[in-house]
Amino acid sequence: MQTICRSTAAKLIAIPLLMASAAAIPAQRLLMVTQRDQTFHVYDAATLTEITSTAEGAGTDAGHEVTATADGKLAIVPIYGNAGVGRAGTDGDHIDLFDTATGKLTGTIQFPHGVRPHKPLWDPKTGMLLVTTEIDKAVAIIDPKTMKIVGSAPTGAEQSHMMTLLPGGKKLYTSNVGSGTVSVIDLPARKVLKIIPVSTNIQRISNSVDGRWVFTSDQAKPELVVIDTKTDEVTRRITLPGVGYGSTPTPDGKYLLVAMDGQEVVAVVDLNDLKSMAVVKTIATPRGINELVVSPDSKTAWATSPKTNTLLKLDLTDFTMTKSVPTGKYPDGIWLTAK
Repeated sequence: MQTICRSTAAKLIAIPLLMASAAAIPAQRLLMVTQRDQTFHVYDAATLTEITSTAEGAGTDAGHEVTATADGKLAIVPIYGNAGVGRAGTDGDHIDLFDTATGKLTGTIQFPHGVRPHKPLWDPKTGMLLVTTEIDKAVAIIDPKTMKIVGSAPTGAEQSHMMTLLPGGKKLYTSNVGSGTVSVIDLPARKVLKIIPVSTNIQRISNSVDGRWVFTSDQAKPELVVIDTKTDEVTRRITLPGVGYGSTPTPDGKYLLVAMDGQEVVAVVDLNDLKSMAVVKTIATPRGINELVVSPDSKTAWATSPKTNTLLKLDLTDFTMTKSVPTGKYPDGIWLTAK
């Protein structure tokens, strides 16, 4: 049995963590959380067959996002609370850990107070796990070998909900929803470099594969906002078919897929033509896509639609939806494990 310490500082509470199952994780798996029934799910990525699901150990508090360790055996689900960003509700104070082979809840990392932990992200340079903690206006830094919180980096803004890390691991960008700003953080130095005004309200954030651009969605206009990472200034705005939500680049660097909460399509932005950088295609989907993940070969994408309670599979060779299956209530965060 392994022990995890629950802390953001010196106050540590030891709790047991069962080791993740030694059984091999077959093929690729989709990990997903459904907010309104507070459940963690594992799907077969090829068939969209649900393999297992487990209720999160948080009462009415829900996880919104999910990631996994590199071997795909342990899923990490920050438990945000029982409300949306900027809304009154509980402040989640822990992270749940699940064995992806069995779906079992195997451990918890506990913060000493409510922080609304949200987006988990890996720093490939240091191997550390990063998690946004909105109440603290910070990003927690967790050592995955011990699952101890070993530090934090400030964001300098309220509602730092999502984040993206440039290649090389030096510059981290957070989308600060209610303030309508993006924070630029020197992660190794753990300091804010700049706060970029974008709009009255923004949503999720991503970056191009080469790290040249950062993208976020203006919630006041149907525009994708593009930030030049050399100057950390907004350099252009791309007109969308509707107000954007989340965005995900294809690993080959050719396209950016943009989810639009109120639309029945996913927008495809051409990143090959940096002069126009426009929407060149749309993919018909159920209404209200929240989040997308893309296969390493850039041929397939998967998406969640909380408005219709469905999980979708998209073919990026002909830009069509090939399959959809019903899910639990309000599917949100999704992660694709490595083969």
